[in-house]
Amino acid sequence: MKKNIVIIAGDGIGPEVTKQAVKVLDAVALQFGYTFDYRHCLMGAVAIDKTGNPLPEETIEACLASDAILFGAIGHPKYDNDPAATVRPEQGLLKLRKVLQLFANIRPVLTYPTLQHLSPLKSKYLQGVDFVIFRELTGGIYFGKKELNEEQNSASDLCTYTKEEIARIAHLAFQYAGKRRNKLTLVDKANVLETSRLWRKTVQEIAKEYPQVVVDYMFVDNASMQIIINPKQFDVILTENMFGDILSDEASVLTGSLGLLPSASIGSSLALFEPIHGSYPQAAGKDIANPLGSILSVAMLLDYLQLSDAANLVRQAVDWTMTHGFVSRDIDPVNSYSTSTIGDLIRDFIDNKIPSSVNKTNIALSKSTII
Repeated sequence: MKKNIVIIAGDGIGPEVTKQAVKVLDAVALQFGYTFDYRHCLMGAVAIDKTGNPLPEETIEACLASDAILFGAIGHPKYDNDPAATVRPEQGLLKLRKVLQLFANIRPVLTYPTLQHLSPLKSKYLQGVDFVIFRELTGGIYFGKKELNEEQNSASDLCTYTKEEIARIAHLAFQYAGKRRNKLTLVDKANVLETSRLWRKTVQEIAKEYPQVVVDYMFVDNASMQIIINPKQFDVILTENMFGDILSDEASVLTGSLGLLPSASIGSSLALFEPIHGSYPQAAGKDIANPLGSILSVAMLLDYLQLSDAANLVRQAVDWTMTHGFVSRDIDPVNSYSTSTIGDLIRDFIDNKIPSSVNKTNIALSKSTII
């Protein structure tokens, strides 16, 4: 079994966490007899610096020829802090989503018992939290017509959706809900927005094709509150682009660390996998970033390639590291382990090299786990 995977490390901590993810992919390949051919490509600030383009044409061509794409992070302060910049790293990612028609962003939100003390919520609200957000990714206000008047004192962003754009992600969300707990929540603002009324009408029509799935409807302001006061009520959340962007970042605090959450961006024939955290440039090059979001994105990539046994093994390895306290600084500032050490541990777990008695002192020194 051979698969071609494009690696886009990106900016900031992207290269460091992606390196650990590739390390895990290599271990999976060895353990299961797979072959992964990698092609490393540029996107983001690093691409602007080297080519003047946040998304070089050769990156697009490589992605179109791939079986899957693994992406790190995007963004740099020199662009974030310059409102006059006409070329920005994020333009590369938005363009890639559009070119590849990655219309569905899937973000699982799962709480871990050993990390519940890190969340701002009380643990009683976090027990049993396990839901998935389906965010439409190529339509809405982010891609609508943008205008600024000559006086530069009035601006507008057009939010547009078609029934077809809504239907294709709605079908995915319903199918996914049918494999889970048969519940789907559409989040919109149908009391105010015409686009939301089209979303609601379309979902109501599609729901008839999935009679086993219970559907409820929630305004986005209420949903943002319910994610905090009663998150375990959700199974699959379906929503439009901007609402999904905001709600998925809000939901990340439930886990205790933004560095834990993976995501998949799915199209009709291609998919891209990335941790949801940003480029965190302050930590770049320090070997302190949390690689688990990127490694769990690898698990989603393996699921997409229908390699479910390998995906489950990666998730078991991540659970093992957290259960035994092998975590990064964002989770435990005192007893933390480096980005590369956590990657090594997960690789060794997959390789079945973890001994029954682990020497934490040696691991802290980045020595072999076998010693």
